[in-house]
Amino acid sequence: MSTPPRPPADLQLTVERALAEDIGSGDVTAMLVPPDQLATARIVSREAAVLCGQPWVNAVFRTLDPTLVIRWAVPEGGRVEADQVICMINGQARPLLTGERTALNFLQTLSGTATAVRRYVDAVAGTHCRIVDTRKTLPGLRNAQKYAVVCGGGLNHRIGLYDGFLIKENHITAAGGLRQAIHNARALGFDVPLMTEAETLDEARIALDEDVDLLLVDDFPLDQIREAVALVQGHRACGGKTLIEYSGGATLETIRALADTGVDRISVGAITKHLRALDLSMRVSV
Repeated sequence: MSTPPRPPADLQLTVERALAEDIGSGDVTAMLVPPDQLATARIVSREAAVLCGQPWVNAVFRTLDPTLVIRWAVPEGGRVEADQVICMINGQARPLLTGERTALNFLQTLSGTATAVRRYVDAVAGTHCRIVDTRKTLPGLRNAQKYAVVCGGGLNHRIGLYDGFLIKENHITAAGGLRQAIHNARALGFDVPLMTEAETLDEARIALDEDVDLLLVDDFPLDQIREAVALVQGHRACGGKTLIEYSGGATLETIRALADTGVDRISVGAITKHLRALDLSMRVSV
């Protein structure tokens, strides 16, 4: 397991918004508990998974009560087993009860993301291919899910529309052709990666002729992917820098065959879009 990435800068803001959404004018049910009641909470994973989201859980409970003592039994990005206690929290009962659902929502969502990524990463093990995410993320949780992708062993694509050109079919049509779109991008002078999709081998050749940073072959059949890989390898042998990525509905059933074509990366929208949250529970004892 590699070192977890740095949590995103918007973590605290995301947590505060989530708490405000849940608590509103106050947690009326927690008021049933005496304010000085102490308790211990145990978070348990009900299934095997990759654990991700500790910084969000810590922020939830410390925002509610900075005196709570939080102990993790598994490192961030580590594997957990079914029915394993993964975290214990000691302190005032009221903030434990109030923060339970928000904390678990973050933990189950991000662990679900990291677990899905790890399945894809394991499926291409032994190749040089890397699994890459997309912008198909849950609204308001993009940075958190991008963090989870790295915890699961994947790579981040661009974060948003601002940190990289990604020229797609509609851009090509509106700009008057792929080569013109690439020239327009370079004329803007932004110091960001220049990436383009190609729907044909002719478009792939144009992208290589322009030495873009990344060529995405979109929904190519396997034989055409291999042809595109050969073109890219020849381009790099002559000093070009272009990497090649497959995009277009890769699944766990197809990912290995795609990786074996020699592509550098495969982008998978399902790892953040088709999310199944991890099954977790929290039990409080006094």
